[in-house]
Amino acid sequence: MGGEVQIDRNAADSLIGWWLEAGVDVAVGESPRDWLRRNPPPASAPAAPMVTNVSEPDPETLAGLRDWLASSVRLPLASATARRILPHGPEDAAVMLLSDSPALEDLASGQPIGGEAWQLAQKMLAAIGVAADGAYSASLSCIHAPGSRMTDQDRAECAAIARRHIALVRPKRLIIFGDGPCKALLGEPLARARGRVHRIEGVRAIATFHPRWLLQRPSDKALAWRDLLLLMSEND
Repeated sequence: MGGEVQIDRNAADSLIGWWLEAGVDVAVGESPRDWLRRNPPPASAPAAPMVTNVSEPDPETLAGLRDWLASSVRLPLASATARRILPHGPEDAAVMLLSDSPALEDLASGQPIGGEAWQLAQKMLAAIGVAADGAYSASLSCIHAPGSRMTDQDRAECAAIARRHIALVRPKRLIIFGDGPCKALLGEPLARARGRVHRIEGVRAIATFHPRWLLQRPSDKALAWRDLLLLMSEND
């Protein structure tokens, strides 16, 4: 997973277009580098805070967690009318993408990041040498519940579930997309979380703009590119 990506001329042109739009002026490196080598977590890394009152016991396998997300009526924001967008992708993924709760445009595609935002996300992955099918995509909450507002308790429970999710997927890298997941997992907004490496369940992680935001604010693509470089570098 996440090995060499075979692309045709049109895909190559699209990738070059992403770099140009992002204002790339920094080379990733002059010599080959095993960007996706798993780094051991620091010995001094603090234990991840956990919430003890998540509504149901955590499943022990990724398949069990997915089944629970698909069926539990006790998930935060779950209701008879709420719709769900379930995670997808392989275990041991090259990169895991964690975004906010699904938006309306994501429902049509049936995946956590949909439509034009997913097309841009694929370009972002290709720019760091990761094939789309080598990435695991999930949401902080899989529930799309228009009109509902996530409480602090909901956010804490979703964060605990997300940490368990990350531990079961075992990705080599993690991208946190947007403000909501940053506040839940890192305890700070995106504006403060950007620009440095985080460790979540021992996984190297960075926070950056959601592709949906980048479609609205293309000028921030250069900042997102710097975040991706930080993710794939060896420096903390």
